[in-house]
Amino acid sequence: MFRAKLAAVVAATAGAVTRDADSCDLAVLEIASPAEAERIRELRHRGVAVLAYGPHVRADLLRAAREAGAVAVPNSEVERRLAELLND
Repeated sequence: MFRAKLAAVVAATAGAVTRDADSCDLAVLEIASPAEAERIRELRHRGVAVLAYGPHVRADLLRAAREAGAVAVPNSEVERRLAELLND
């Protein structure tokens, strides 16, 4: 569900969706465990901006993602925040 909505946000800004993390400027990651903070750190180290999203009831995951360098938002805000990041 989120993938289709997020792809539509990207398309609306004339962006392209890719699954190749090596060629992206902005990675959008669903966070489901604290282990994903390491993936965020790797991407940030390479200069890739990261938008992470997850359930609002998992404030610990959102906090870990922020501490790793991502913009982290609850699921309910991911579409709006992605549009903002792509339009900046």
